[in-house]
Amino acid sequence: MFKEIRNVRQERVTGRRRWFDDDVLPLELIVWYDARDAVEGFQLCYNLGAGEHALTWRPRAGFAHNAVDTGTGGPFANRTPILIPDGAVPWNELIAQFTQSCSSLESALRDLVGSRLAEKK
Repeated sequence: MFKEIRNVRQERVTGRRRWFDDDVLPLELIVWYDARDAVEGFQLCYNLGAGEHALTWRPRAGFAHNAVDTGTGGPFANRTPILIPDGAVPWNELIAQFTQSCSSLESALRDLVGSRLAEKK
């Protein structure tokens, strides 16, 4: 079940973001809001700690699917994670995980994310 992480660092832009974490499934949801408090996008991060991926949705751009490159090791390590384009989206798996985790979200947010995912199934 998603639990909201409180006191999330906010970017220096108009609007805000919320961050939700499932303490059982390797799944996170980040939601961006504009200045009017309307959702301007979301990101589902999955397979956390084991081949992490991010599925990002923005109204005008649609979906983008990326793997998370966590950087390199060694004495000159670069551990800044970056998103790199990745292949096929496991839609059915993501929908199942989101459905399992989303009952704690307010209905408008749950419906928005769920409907966007279902469109691509």
